[in-house]
Amino acid sequence: MIAGDPKVLALEAHISRAYSRLSLRALGYFAIYVAGCRFGLYKPQATLLACSFDAVGQRIASRGLHVAPFAEKSPAADIADAFYKSIYTQNQAHCFLGVGAVEFRKIFLAEPNKCMWAPDGDAAFDDGSYVLQFDVADRVRIVAFKSSPGYCVDRGTLAEVWLKSENFYNTLRVWLDAFEKAWAGMPKSPEEV
Repeated sequence: MIAGDPKVLALEAHISRAYSRLSLRALGYFAIYVAGCRFGLYKPQATLLACSFDAVGQRIASRGLHVAPFAEKSPAADIADAFYKSIYTQNQAHCFLGVGAVEFRKIFLAEPNKCMWAPDGDAAFDDGSYVLQFDVADRVRIVAFKSSPGYCVDRGTLAEVWLKSENFYNTLRVWLDAFEKAWAGMPKSPEEV
C-alpha cells in the first residue's frame, strides 16, 4: 500500500505476515519516498512494522512540534551534515548550525521536537537511511539522505521537499488508516518471528 506521490512524498508498506500482538503488528517493509528517492529497506521481510506504524501516529499527534531554529534557512546539505556529525561521530564541536551541541541533539532525538523521523526504532531503515522532518509555520520540510560507509552523509542520496502542512499530515493519516485497515483484515500468524 502506498499513500502520497513518490515524486514528492509518499509512504509505502507491505505486510508479509500480520500478528495480533500490537508490539509486533506485522512483518514486511516500510519505505518513505522523498523527491523521487526511496528510503528504507525494500524487502518483503525487512522488519517488524510496529515501530514504523507507531512513529507515523506519533508524527501526527505531535503536529507542529517538530521545530528547529535552523529549519527554514539552512541548506539541506548543512542540516544533514550537522545532524550526522552531532549524533554519530566523535566530533567535539560545541555548536551546530548556531545551536549548542547538547541542545542540537535534543532537537532530533527528544520530545517534543523529535525531528528525526527515521530510523524509527526497528530494522526498516537499516539501509543507512535518515529522514528528518521540520514543521515551519504552515509548511513541512523533509530532508532525507543515506549514510556512506565512511561515517558521513552520502551527498548523492540527499533529497529535500517542502509541503503544505495539511498535505503532509493528510498523507500520513491516509497511510496510517490504510495500513490499519489492511492489517485488521488479514489473518494473524502465531507470534514467532
